Amino acid sequence: MAELNIVLVEPEIPQNTGNIARTCAVTGARLHIVKPMGFTPTDKHLKRAGLDYWNYLDLTYYENLDDFFEKTKGGTYYYFSKKANHTYTDIEYPDQCYIVFGKETKGLPEKLLYDNAEFTVRIPMLEGARCLNLSSAAAVGAYEVLRQWGFPELSNNGRLKEYDWEMRNAE
Repeated sequence: MAELNIVLVEPEIPQNTGNIARTCAVTGARLHIVKPMGFTPTDKHLKRAGLDYWNYLDLTYYENLDDFFEKTKGGTYYYFSKKANHTYTDIEYPDQCYIVFGKETKGLPEKLLYDNAEFTVRIPMLEGARCLNLSSAAAVGAYEVLRQWGFPELSNNGRLKEYDWEMRNAE
């Protein structure tokens, strides 16, 4: 099974992290959170945003970036930042990659971005726009990786409650 890893570095807003946790739960992505966080893991806003998806989540916490990199040695990391020059769709994401997002107010450390310029990507937006919401950016990144991989093990067939798609197609 393909493995996608979403990394949040020092997230500050519990609702964003909860929404990202929900994205991870429905896609099978692993969530990695690098401390410090701007909230506690028991925050009611975090739990509410993640709804009842917490039991589907594969979640790991790290004390800091050094701890994260030490424990995930050998990984391929892609850093999402509005400061990047490469577009996120220009990358071919390998299995078991890590897509990394910074904190809401500052993003990722510039030294990290500078040292990893070829792995730093952006989501295009209007000039002068401050940034895309963190949970929206994580979903855009995750679904691009999964699209490239052919949406492995994800359901791609919806069902109506009162109608049958098969019957419509037979008409």
